Amino acid sequence: MRMEDLPKDPHKPYEDIMAMLLGTLFVALGVTFYTHAVLLTGSTAGMALLLNYLTGWGFGVWFFAINLPFYYLAIKRMGWSFTLRTFVAIGLVSLFSELTQGWVEFANVPSLYAALMGGALMGIGMLMLFRHRTSLGGINILALYLQDKHGLRAGYVQLGIDAVILLVALTQLPLDRVGYSVLGALMLNLIIALNHKPGRYIGVS
Repeated sequence: MRMEDLPKDPHKPYEDIMAMLLGTLFVALGVTFYTHAVLLTGSTAGMALLLNYLTGWGFGVWFFAINLPFYYLAIKRMGWSFTLRTFVAIGLVSLFSELTQGWVEFANVPSLYAALMGGALMGIGMLMLFRHRTSLGGINILALYLQDKHGLRAGYVQLGIDAVILLVALTQLPLDRVGYSVLGALMLNLIIALNHKPGRYIGVS
């Protein structure tokens, strides 16, 4: 995400709070689909899911911990307001992802459905957060920082890190799990690509 992609018109505080709660709940529910089907996604969420499968520690614990080093870069690149919102959003996703495991039980969810629905829920949740000047931190911030400081293309950095996560997953998870994860990632990114475009959305207060 680039600063120029963020909406210029401010929302009212209650609108931001509602969007943050709903957005993080959607992301957490998407994560629940993924953990049930043993699937992965990209960025720090993908790292947290992989570490969850390998260690048995909850996704929320890993997701919160992995994002800690990126807040310094977020302050330098995005400013305090954006960073504080992101910190709260990450904390809520970490909390809700653990709570949702007890709130929602799946008797049987086909892997394809889990991949597409989980990816869709995460994409919708992230879209809500983006529109209220909030993100889920992590690799995207690092990629933007490296682009500013060293001229590395942010998209290539993000792609490279996600490729490493995928390669590690191939050594730890069955091939079909990785394949379904790719489909879920396509769904997530398709939702964001189709709906998060500069100038398309105008916040009305």
